[in-house]
Amino acid sequence: MPKSRLRKKSDYTPPPSGAAPVKISSGRGWVAPLMLALFLVGLVWIVTYYVTSGTWPVSSWGNWNILAGFGFIAAGFGVSTQWK
Repeated sequence: MPKSRLRKKSDYTPPPSGAAPVKISSGRGWVAPLMLALFLVGLVWIVTYYVTSGTWPVSSWGNWNILAGFGFIAAGFGVSTQWK
């Protein structure tokens, strides 16, 4: 049976010493702070509603305050899709 040929790998050549390293930036530094802020606002909204027995943040909304809090949290998850 014939023996297969071996492939020779090319040697590694480092980049020239004068080359600057490439910095990759997505330009989306606003995503993480906004995402965390929306999560916290939603959490604080819901906790405030329960602790004050429905008198805060908006007493006329009643149980819709829970939906508003979860809306902020859902918006935080929506913003998190932009994170790279």
